[in-house]
Amino acid sequence: MHQNPNHSKLSVLPKRIIIMRHGESKGNLDNSAYSTTPDHQIPLTDVGLAQAQDAGARLRHLISTTSSTNSWRVYFYVSPYARTRSTLRELGRSFTKKRIIGVREECRIREQDFGNFQVEERMEAIKRTRERFGRFFYRFPEGESAADVFDRVSSFLESLWRDIDMKRLHHDPPHDLNFIIVSHGLTSRVFLMKWFKWTVEQFERLNNPGNCEFRVIELGNGGEYSLAIHHTEEEMQKWGLDKDMIADQKWRANAHRGEWNGNCPWYLNAFFDHLDDSNDNEDSDDEPPSDSSSICA
Repeated sequence: MHQNPNHSKLSVLPKRIIIMRHGESKGNLDNSAYSTTPDHQIPLTDVGLAQAQDAGARLRHLISTTSSTNSWRVYFYVSPYARTRSTLRELGRSFTKKRIIGVREECRIREQDFGNFQVEERMEAIKRTRERFGRFFYRFPEGESAADVFDRVSSFLESLWRDIDMKRLHHDPPHDLNFIIVSHGLTSRVFLMKWFKWTVEQFERLNNPGNCEFRVIELGNGGEYSLAIHHTEEEMQKWGLDKDMIADQKWRANAHRGEWNGNCPWYLNAFFDHLDDSNDNEDSDDEPPSDSSSICA
C-alpha cells in the first residue's frame, strides 16, 4: 500500500502490521452453535485458548528477535467479538505492560455478518448459492457480502493512517512500533486485498488463515511494506498468492516509498488487451472527432 503523500515526515510508521485470526471457537467445531448463540458471543474452545497463548509467545519472539532496538512496543486493535477479545487476553500474557502502548476495540474489523441466528441447513444451501454467485459479491440474507466488509475495512485503514499522522499513539520514534490486529478469517483476507490493491479475482483465490495464524506486513528499508520480508515464497503460495502476486511482494521488500511497480500486471496490463508503446507525440497530428456527439460527457 503506497503511503499518503501528505504524511508528515515526522510520522512514526509502524515497523510491522500483523493481522491475526482468532483461536479455535465453538463455531469452528460445530456450525449448529450459530443457531442458538449470536455470532458475536461464540466463545473459544480450550484448544483455542491454548492456541492464543502459543501465538502470543511466537509473536513476542518474532518481534523481540527481529527488532532493530530492544525498546520495541506493540499496539493492539481487536474485533469486539467474544472470540477475538479472548484471543487478545491470552496473547497479552506474553507481553509486559511497558511493551503495550494501548488497545482499541474496533468494530469495523469484526467478522462478516452472516445474518442473525443461523439455521444450519439453510446456511448450507445459502453457501452453495454463494459459490455459484461469487464469494466476494454475494450478500447473505440479513447480512453482508465480502464487498461490504471491504468498505468498512477501507474506512478502518483511513482511521489507522490518521492516528499515525496525528501522532495519537504518543510513540517514541526510536522504538520499533508494531500494530497487532486480532480479527477474523475473511476480514484478514479483505484487509490484505485492500492493503496491496489486489483484485476481486485474486481475492477469490485466497485461502482462509488457520486459527491463530498471522500475516506479517513489514516495512522494508526503502519505505514500502511487504509480506516477503518475513514470509517465504512457499508460505505465500499456500495462502493462494500466484507467481505475480509473490513477485510483487518481493519487489516491495526493497522498493522505495511511492515507487510504481511497472511489472505488476493488475495495475495496468490486466485491464487492456493491447496498449501502444509509441510516444504520445506521434499522435499529435491526429484529427479530432468530427461528430461532437461521439465525445463522452
